[in-house]
Amino acid sequence: MQRPLEELDQTIAARAADPSSSSYTTQLLTSGVDHMGAKISEETAEAVEAAAEPGTAGRQHLIREAADLVYHLLVLLHHRDSCLADVETELARRAGVSGLAEKASRGST
Repeated sequence: MQRPLEELDQTIAARAADPSSSSYTTQLLTSGVDHMGAKISEETAEAVEAAAEPGTAGRQHLIREAADLVYHLLVLLHHRDSCLADVETELARRAGVSGLAEKASRGST
């Protein structure tokens, strides 16, 4: 059984390969990095705001905003001919490495 993130990643790849004028994903893919970046910034801010909301309603709001953020980030990755598997590979490379040490190894990037 395919996991939801893999399914979403494949759907975005399909939209990139076969654009549809009625697809929001297609619209995003053709909107340019600045627009996609603005959407990611917007969704990030909404996720942070939702995280501050108390109780179960705040938790559910955070989950919805996190889903929006992941979706928009995957679209941006596909725009740059990357995908979820590329991110998974990078995360696997970092496994077992201190976050501070990994960040220091990248220098100023």
